[in-house]
Amino acid sequence: MYTFLGALALLIIGYFTYGRFVEKVFQPKAERTTPAYTKHDGVDYLPMGKKKNALIQLISIAGVGPIFGPIMGALYGPVAFIWIVLGCIFAGAVHDYLTGMISIRNGGAHLPELAGKFLGKAMKHVVNAFSILLLLLVGTVFVASPADLLYDLVNGSVPVVVFVVLIFFYFLLATILPINKIIGSIYPYIGALLLFSTVGIGLALVWNQAPIPELSLANTHPEGAAIFPLLFLTISCGALSGFHATQSPIISRTTQNESQGRNIFYGMMIAEGMIAMIWAAAAMSLFDGPVTLNELISTIGTGGIVSEISTMMLGPIVGTLAILGVIILPITSGDTAFRSARMIIADYINVPQKKVMNRIWIAAPLFITSIILTTVDFTMLWQYFNWANQSTAVIALWIGAMFLYIARRNYWIAIFPAWFMSVTAATYIVNAPIGFNLPMQASVIIGVGFTVLLTVLFFKAAHKRRSENLPIEEDISEWENKQSA
Repeated sequence: MYTFLGALALLIIGYFTYGRFVEKVFQPKAERTTPAYTKHDGVDYLPMGKKKNALIQLISIAGVGPIFGPIMGALYGPVAFIWIVLGCIFAGAVHDYLTGMISIRNGGAHLPELAGKFLGKAMKHVVNAFSILLLLLVGTVFVASPADLLYDLVNGSVPVVVFVVLIFFYFLLATILPINKIIGSIYPYIGALLLFSTVGIGLALVWNQAPIPELSLANTHPEGAAIFPLLFLTISCGALSGFHATQSPIISRTTQNESQGRNIFYGMMIAEGMIAMIWAAAAMSLFDGPVTLNELISTIGTGGIVSEISTMMLGPIVGTLAILGVIILPITSGDTAFRSARMIIADYINVPQKKVMNRIWIAAPLFITSIILTTVDFTMLWQYFNWANQSTAVIALWIGAMFLYIARRNYWIAIFPAWFMSVTAATYIVNAPIGFNLPMQASVIIGVGFTVLLTVLFFKAAHKRRSENLPIEEDISEWENKQSA
């Protein structure tokens, strides 16, 4: 219990200390007009309040990631707590803050445009394809998983296809309507429900003195899965997740003032880390050890474990509300996944989104592709998701480091987590059966070598861009027009 409470305290302290340090490094300017005003279109660009933006950001980045991932990560034991705390404070929250704020400084640009500007034109095309694939996978899975949970909730009395159709219809509306019509209206209430249920479970753990294990570096995974690199891909949301780099630019287009960034971007990642801590602690303490937890994951799945924890800790009535909140979470990340994909494609092909038909004809192929994916067994493809997700985080961290280097600020806050995750992601794909299936020792050597190569290329490019006085705070579209001219 001391480890659990101490970890929560560290996350809060991290927000007020390291979060403030990161903010000071970036140097937000309260007087600078944000894209919500300079590019106001009433659809994607429009100002919304700080609290509303913060809750929308939390719900967009959360999904079931900070719940399902930590439950799986709980198999490794209390060592998972270390990654959640350190990863969240020094990597995930820095990643989210820099992505959101650099987007604000560049006209609300999404990750592919930022990659093209700061890492080279070729990277724009690579990251664009990478991002669309990632978002399609997220959107599709976040149709299937809540549909299955709803089907179980009504004991099979309604065919699962009905829930799939309803969720897709909602996704379409949330993707094409102005952000303040659906997302801006209901997300704050869903965010409140998520926080209410999570805090309830956390208080219940403390009140009932749940046997949460104390800090240990021992690996308790029943199948002997290695902590490195697997734990750092198993727990992504709640520590560090590249998916967030596709979501933060949505809110960068609705942020009223740069001074709100620490609360919206850094702060909501800390909140997600606290959610992850609570669910990891619950999974570790309520199911008689990792072996039993592993058996339950194999039989009733992570969704079933969520139901068990909710009803066990909160009772049947409040527990059902918590379960409904968990069902809603993937839906509220699925819709912003499709919305983000629509915005990324629109930026890539330079199509304004003020007209509804422009939004529809870009969104339609995305939904058709997603519907096709729901009919196929893409289990193998989904196994690549965790690697693709953390690889996206690596790209976002290198972009952050480049921005800060050119601005002659402390780029080490981005480059240290970029180094760690570059080694991690590279080692995983080289070692994994779905990758090159090489021995671990060789994989680590290759992962380190790959990261050294990235570092050399980074500093070479950074020196060049600094000497060329790359305008780091200029609207991407204006910068690209100058490049073309």
